[in-house]
Amino acid sequence: MNLRTSLDRGHHALAGALDSLQPLLLLATRLYVSWPFLESGWLKLTTWDSTLELFRSEYQVPLLPPAVAAVAGTFGELFFPVLVALGLFARFGAIGLFAVNVMAVVSYWHVLGGEGFEAARGQHLLWGYMLAVVALFGAGRLSFDGLSRRSGSPR
Repeated sequence: MNLRTSLDRGHHALAGALDSLQPLLLLATRLYVSWPFLESGWLKLTTWDSTLELFRSEYQVPLLPPAVAAVAGTFGELFFPVLVALGLFARFGAIGLFAVNVMAVVSYWHVLGGEGFEAARGQHLLWGYMLAVVALFGAGRLSFDGLSRRSGSPR
């Protein structure tokens, strides 16, 4: 056996071991990225008067009146993370949550774009990346989407 064959076999064994971890990584990614949006949406819902005031005075959502933006933002932060976390229509949920994340950055750019907010921008970038991974690769086997795929239902 030559060196190339030995390296190929070792690499193949490593790939098999790492591939078996993909469902766990996708599950952890889905749960990690969903939680801050669920938390934010719940806070908005439970402090609705403050939420409306923030959308009137602080957040600069383009094209939408503040009350409509507040309802849409709160809905997006509560609905899409549930889909992503459960892995139920996860690609749709990830795209929706990606849009919520982009809108949050756009609406608050007057603050997030300033000096000293690099970590906050980085957090939104990380969330966007994680949501792109779910949108492109799917939720994985440890999800409702994965269960329906194994049972033969198209999703």
